[in-house]
Amino acid sequence: MKFAWIALLIAALALPYTAATRAADPAPAATLPPYQTLAPVRVLGIIRRVFRSHRPPPPYEIYTMVRSQMTNYGYPDLVGSYTTKYWVRNTDRAALTRRMFRDDYEGDLVFQRPELNEATDPGPPTVDVFAPAPIHQHPNPLSYVPTPEASSGETTKTIASVVAIGESDYDVPQMTVEGNLLHLMLKPRRDPERNVLRQIWVDKHSYELRKIIAHDRLFTDDQGVFPVTFTYTLGYLQSVLVITKLHGIVEPRLEKDGTQTVYDGDGRTVDFDFQDISFPSALPPWYFDPRQYAQNKDSAPT
Repeated sequence: MKFAWIALLIAALALPYTAATRAADPAPAATLPPYQTLAPVRVLGIIRRVFRSHRPPPPYEIYTMVRSQMTNYGYPDLVGSYTTKYWVRNTDRAALTRRMFRDDYEGDLVFQRPELNEATDPGPPTVDVFAPAPIHQHPNPLSYVPTPEASSGETTKTIASVVAIGESDYDVPQMTVEGNLLHLMLKPRRDPERNVLRQIWVDKHSYELRKIIAHDRLFTDDQGVFPVTFTYTLGYLQSVLVITKLHGIVEPRLEKDGTQTVYDGDGRTVDFDFQDISFPSALPPWYFDPRQYAQNKDSAPT
């Protein structure tokens, strides 16, 4: 069985779990209009703009991903639960990865490109949450190189010194106030398989993201593709939005004849915890060239 989030299935116990801590929000870069004066779709445009003001993420990123799930019989799934450490170059999402086991044993060096909505484990924590899902799947991470993310100064249009804030991907049929948060229900204007956001919560003053519910997909070898609902727990580290936890639920697949097919494999509910996130100033170039892994095995990171 090949899941959307599985690079390899190895029968092993994951390392002990440690909860991630939530970092403080970044200071606002400018005075923002109050939400009461704006249409909901305009609020979404400002939310996206505030998010883009912190982009792109730092060039390098290190983190530990702890995946945990249950079997379809309700027992801990020791095959589908594991811990992996990542060393990522964010310009092209090239990553050196190592599976981590008990007793300080590390797995082989494996090249990956972590991403959402791909047949691999999701990530990295600094992923662009507003980016559309890929049109085509990339089962081989060596077969493609993603387009580098534009800087924040390239993401808005300025006409006669007025910044235009629009929203072309989603309608906002409902926006409610929940304490200090705004809760926006989103409806894709087109292509719901690519425009994957469904609900977002933001600070009602700073418009910084707090929580996301989004669509993803589960890819299997023998049962096809199933929709997945992911809930993102978010925080900020050095003014950068990071995902600290993903909680996924595999949903029934709606068939063309109107019937539903329920996924009956392991991992119908799955959690990904992102821990020990850091942004080093540099990493060795060979980390991102799998042809050099063998010759650098003795100096590999742990």
